Amino acid sequence: MARVLLDVTMSLDGFMAGPRVSAAHPMGEGGLRLHEWIFNTATSEVDAEIAREMQATTGAVVLGRRTFDVGIGVWNDTPFPAPCFVLTHDPLAERVEKGGTFTFVTDVHDAHARATAAAGERDVRLMGAEVAQQFLAAGLVDEIRVQLAPVLLGAGRRLFDNLGDAHIELDRLGTVESPYVTHLRFRVRRGGAGRP
Repeated sequence: MARVLLDVTMSLDGFMAGPRVSAAHPMGEGGLRLHEWIFNTATSEVDAEIAREMQATTGAVVLGRRTFDVGIGVWNDTPFPAPCFVLTHDPLAERVEKGGTFTFVTDVHDAHARATAAAGERDVRLMGAEVAQQFLAAGLVDEIRVQLAPVLLGAGRRLFDNLGDAHIELDRLGTVESPYVTHLRFRVRRGGAGRP
């Protein structure tokens, strides 16, 4: 059965994108610094192995409309070679790319059901702060993987804002260091989302 993974790179002060995200700056101004670990895989076998594993195990992606709008010009395809489900209040017609299809859905539970069915035995990856927050608040995340970058961005898009009064307990699964990030893995405890 598919696992739902929140797998994101974050600054030490909690930002997953810099300020003023736009098509010109899909990661926000200064936000590309967060993904230096992906660009330097030639010098870090740890990071290269994690990047390969992400590609190999992704069976579906759920992303937000904003992530789609600013990312499509960069990817020129789907972000992973897998079916992608765009969670939005303003759906578009299905969009077929060489790596997969973008299907637009309006409900978090529908996005979860479609993505897990499409992924089969592989993983569902979440992309975008709002999607991550909605899935966390609904108790639909199995694992959180954070690549913690050694930088303070000072402003931008925070990963764990807007969770309301959700109280989510985690079990640490592992920590791996590289020259560029610290990879942290946590399992979300079942029944751990909701009121304390």
